[in-house]
Amino acid sequence: MTENDPIRLFVTHLFAPDDAYFRVFEYLESQPNFYYTNLASPEKPPRSKEKEAVREDLRRQMSEAEVVILLSSLYSRDHVLIEYQGLYAQSCEKPLIVMEPFGVIDPVPAKLREMADEVVRWDGREMADAIRRQARHEDTTRWDVIEFKLD
Repeated sequence: MTENDPIRLFVTHLFAPDDAYFRVFEYLESQPNFYYTNLASPEKPPRSKEKEAVREDLRRQMSEAEVVILLSSLYSRDHVLIEYQGLYAQSCEKPLIVMEPFGVIDPVPAKLREMADEVVRWDGREMADAIRRQARHEDTTRWDVIEFKLD
């Protein structure tokens, strides 16, 4: 992954502004040397609100994605559309990373957990590593160094 070859990702959405959607990018932007292209466009809903038109637009957005990030917090707002996005990713054999709900201790819904290739908590480093593993099969072994003083 380089600036010239960013990871193409799609983040699930419901064609409406959502804090969790924007938070994904805040976390990813804080990661050094992590380059991605966002293929999702929640700000451009399809002209028709018919179910098939919405699904077609989502399929178009997801078509070039290397990895799909599914926001489990959106499940309670529209479980049908969120499940559809997860199932479509699976049918296209796109890796699916499910994000735990932000700031609450609610578990990831069982249906989403079953779909997931990986479930990740809200931590920028863990998110970036999961995306690298799932999208490009890059080894992300890192070591944390903890310094302490013995008296």
